[in-house]
Amino acid sequence: MKLIIAGLISVGLGIAGLGIEETGTLDVGRRTTDGQAISQTERAVAQYLDAHDAEGIALLERVVNINSGTGNHDGVREVGRVFQAEFDALGFRTTWVDGAAFNRAGHLVAAHQGPGPKVLLIGHLDTVFEKNSPFQKFVRTGDTAKGPGVIDMKGGDVVIIQALKALKSAGALDAMNIVVVMTGDEEDGGRPLSVSRKALVDAAKGAEYAIGFENGDSNIAHAVTARRGIQNWELRVKAKTGHSSQVFTADAGNGAIFEAAKILTAFREKLGNEPHLTFNPGVFAGGTTAELDSATATAKAFGKTNVISAEAVVTGDMRALTMEQFAKTRSAMEAIVKSMASATATATITFGEGYPTLPPTPGNDALLAVYNKASEDLGLGTVTAVSPDRAGAADVSFISTEVKSAIDAVGMKGGDDHSPNEWADLKSLSIQAKRAAVTLLRLSLRK
Repeated sequence: MKLIIAGLISVGLGIAGLGIEETGTLDVGRRTTDGQAISQTERAVAQYLDAHDAEGIALLERVVNINSGTGNHDGVREVGRVFQAEFDALGFRTTWVDGAAFNRAGHLVAAHQGPGPKVLLIGHLDTVFEKNSPFQKFVRTGDTAKGPGVIDMKGGDVVIIQALKALKSAGALDAMNIVVVMTGDEEDGGRPLSVSRKALVDAAKGAEYAIGFENGDSNIAHAVTARRGIQNWELRVKAKTGHSSQVFTADAGNGAIFEAAKILTAFREKLGNEPHLTFNPGVFAGGTTAELDSATATAKAFGKTNVISAEAVVTGDMRALTMEQFAKTRSAMEAIVKSMASATATATITFGEGYPTLPPTPGNDALLAVYNKASEDLGLGTVTAVSPDRAGAADVSFISTEVKSAIDAVGMKGGDDHSPNEWADLKSLSIQAKRAAVTLLRLSLRK
């Protein structure tokens, strides 16, 4: 452990294996003369954010009032241009990655090269609210504001901007090696994912740390160190049909709907109690014919009460904490489906492309400890890891194999995201920006 105290008591991250060294005139890692746990530079960062909080809220209002539903490519690009101008003003080299190859608007990438360890910051520009949504505008009431994407995650994007502006004002940004990726399709990733997430994965190469600015469970005392991934599955059953008076007989069998229900019940009974694993049938259609349109998530079925169902289709998702858990679950589901075959019915299950996991790692825990120490030193309270069962899939998971230390959900807080009641706690903007800025400052000094 390399620790240079220079005659004063060094404070800061307090983690085994962390070296802090004074760089230039930035008095980072020292206790101030009045005994406080933050340095003069860190205090200047916090004071900047208090003084410029109204500017951050104004930026948030501006981008929330631009519709950027994933399918509104022009709107996503417009929000991207707003943030691109902010990064340009901070001295970042910005690039717009066109999304035509994966049928999306694209992504904003902003890079700032410095001598410090490389840190990847992750946001996204799109929301779940398309142009036809009645929920379109930022409306403020005191210290809260409603608006489409106000916390998921335009608020998190603004936290990034505010934190970087504060570091710039304190003269600390020049020493930092930071790349920011704001994707344009987090809410509905373009396919194939290997193409739509290439810019994000490329940006992660060589990074020592990654921080995502989603809202998480919206508890300001929580961050995410592990996320479950998500994969889709589709079950199809074909069965012998005939007069309903013969259902359940050896000759006629149970029909496709009963057979599909038996398989789903077996899934629940055999896999339903495994920690961190969930699987949910979202659409079930059956009858003489059953058709599924996966593009629109709609199903159409035809049948009569006196006819044994011939076809059934079920589609759903499953969520797991590790890729090994995904593989184990897929094998188990395939075995259950295979075991249900009979002389009167056949079934198949297929799995689609999905989001990977952010598995729990010591590196993630160590990064959270850095973030938590910054929060405590700023007098902003303790931050602990939320259960991965409370954390959905997100872009940060795509870089889990590239970056050893990653956390997420340090963006703006509020509630009711993905609903027309989505709201933000505006007081959380400066809190989260202070935590992020001081964390980045301290990470820049690690050896």
